[in-house]
Amino acid sequence: MADELSDIPDTPPPPPPAAGPVVVARWVQLVMLPLAVLALYAVAHAAGVVLLLFLLAAVIALILNPLVEFVQRARIPRTVAVTAVYAAIFTLLPFLGFLAAGPVSEQATSFANDVPALVDDADDALDGVQEFFDDQGVNVKIKGDESALTSLQDSIVKGSGEIVTLTGELLRRFVELSFYVILVIVISIYMLIYAPRIGTLVRSVMPAGDGTPQDDYPTRVQRAVFGYVRGQLLFSAIMGLSAGVSLWIFGVLGIFPDGRTYAFAFGLFFGVMELIPYVGPVLGATPPVLVALVQDPLMALWVALLFVALQQLEGHIVAPNVFGRTLRLNPLLVILALLLGGQIYGLVGALVALPIAAVLRETVVYLRRHLVFEPWGATSPLLIGAERAPPPPGAAAHGQAEASERVPTPRG
Repeated sequence: MADELSDIPDTPPPPPPAAGPVVVARWVQLVMLPLAVLALYAVAHAAGVVLLLFLLAAVIALILNPLVEFVQRARIPRTVAVTAVYAAIFTLLPFLGFLAAGPVSEQATSFANDVPALVDDADDALDGVQEFFDDQGVNVKIKGDESALTSLQDSIVKGSGEIVTLTGELLRRFVELSFYVILVIVISIYMLIYAPRIGTLVRSVMPAGDGTPQDDYPTRVQRAVFGYVRGQLLFSAIMGLSAGVSLWIFGVLGIFPDGRTYAFAFGLFFGVMELIPYVGPVLGATPPVLVALVQDPLMALWVALLFVALQQLEGHIVAPNVFGRTLRLNPLLVILALLLGGQIYGLVGALVALPIAAVLRETVVYLRRHLVFEPWGATSPLLIGAERAPPPPGAAAHGQAEASERVPTPRG
């Protein structure tokens, strides 16, 4: 027994050395990389809507994959876990809509009852403006002899044929959009089911990491996208709550009395609109500003100034603190990504631009860590790889021991 114990080493075996960086040869830099960029551009240009559908499905799969892995901890097969996650989502969304429908419905009913009074206020305001211009001798016709409802009725009767044509076009667009939505959901389900195989394929293509989750490329990409979505939802909730509370305070103070009545609906609408790049904040501020405008232009000015203040709060305090920890992108790159996404695929492209930008950022960071371009000078790429490679375990302690041995012993 003592002999067997003596055979066990005192120290554990050292961990395997980390993989060194991959050296990209000069001919690859000169020939293959430009050809690869041109090929990707040609495929993206030819794919069109197909590429957009797969990008949307990939973003959805990256968002939901952590939830699927969490369900799988209960030793549930992956297909069942994917089905459970989608079933939970399709159950939770109507439930949340049902919870929000009560207050929104009450405020919508109250608003519908207030519409005649708002129209009368707007009519009186137009009368006042028309009298002002008439008194000043300005020949401007703001209000005619016919009422606005009569003019609207005549326009509808005259344009009935165009309305039928527009309705048919909208119906065709709705059917096409429904088909695309179903297709995106189906593709994302398949991506979630085969996510482990896709991750293995990606790891075989990308340079090898050090084996830790912090240096695993698929894990880094998933965390980046999930973190962005978490930050976006938190950001929308903060802005929607801020808008609702601010409008309620305006209503209590008498600056905008209807703000107290419709605070929940206006705040919820503003928070949802914050999910839309570019025009989202403007669309979210439009309903309360219009309601205030038909009552008093000065009241509308105060409400507009409130939303301008909220935008300053959003741009200087909320967004940097929320997205600074999740997206980790320079604001200029964020603007560039939004502009490119909107230019290529419109509003949908702008919606997926930032998650894709987060993926590209993680890709660049990972490749910079594990790729070395062979220089065009006389320096050997092996030397560069040795400089970039992490030191083996125990190398620091060994170097300190050698340094201590080289220190001369002082003479007495």
